[in-house]
Amino acid sequence: MKPEQRARKWIEKKAKKGVRSHPVGTIAFYGPDDRRATKAAVAIIPDQHSDATEMRRWFAETGDLRKDDTIFGEIAAFLQEHEVHSVVMVDGILGCPHEEGTDYPEGGVCPRCPYWVGRDRWSGKLKAY
Repeated sequence: MKPEQRARKWIEKKAKKGVRSHPVGTIAFYGPDDRRATKAAVAIIPDQHSDATEMRRWFAETGDLRKDDTIFGEIAAFLQEHEVHSVVMVDGILGCPHEEGTDYPEGGVCPRCPYWVGRDRWSGKLKAY
């Protein structure tokens, strides 16, 4: 098994066990729609009463980061560098990869990701208005 594949397996195993102790590493994927992740955001939460203290992001113009073993290798190295005991990772895509207030105006909608307009990020379903 390649080192990158071992990294993915290590992350998935930690995530499957759930939160057991801190520090916790969180992994979230974002994309222009619900099929392709073009951004991965990983944060470190040092203890139960803290916000994230470290964060790193990975981006891809093409492909899906959830299927990229090299990216998983880099994520695993980041998590191990911060000596995480637990990992929380969502299966799906949590929304648009662009950041409100940075990539488009605060309170607005991303003009590059029409799929997410009016959509609940957790269920993926359109919100009833």
